[in-house]
Amino acid sequence: HAATDECWVTVAYREDALTLEVTDQGSGGAASSAGSELLVAGNGIIGMRERAAMYGGEVRAAPLPGRGFRVAARFPLAGTGPAGAPLADNGPIDTRA
Repeated sequence: HAATDECWVTVAYREDALTLEVTDQGSGGAASSAGSELLVAGNGIIGMRERAAMYGGEVRAAPLPGRGFRVAARFPLAGTGPAGAPLADNGPIDTRA
């Protein structure tokens, strides 16, 4: 869907959570009038959110300003401390320990 042949993947493991982020500079996707959530037919993003929720996680997916797309997921690690703050709607996930 991205119409690109390159993407960037970031994986961060912290004491309380595992975070994953995939970004690209492709032309795929279309922003809503609010400019955040993607409006497409199908169940791809909904399915990712549902699968992440099964493990207590969350997924955010949205077009980037101008061009590109970002999918970010956060999974709390049970029994290792507080789950931390939820993902912000925009911007990168803070992966600093």
